[in-house]
Amino acid sequence: MFLFLILLVLVLYLIFRDQPPYRESKEKPLEILKLRYAKGEITKEEFETIKKDLGL
Repeated sequence: MFLFLILLVLVLYLIFRDQPPYRESKEKPLEILKLRYAKGEITKEEFETIKKDLGL
């Protein structure tokens, strides 16, 4: 039984060790907006409108 518990903990550790904490994966809205504009996904007018809507 003790060996099974150790094995389970080891497997869970190997699965979750490389996942970053939740808050590190979130990007700020303005950074996302700038990235979309830089990629050409949105126009300058759309950029300004979205930025205004977000209160940035």
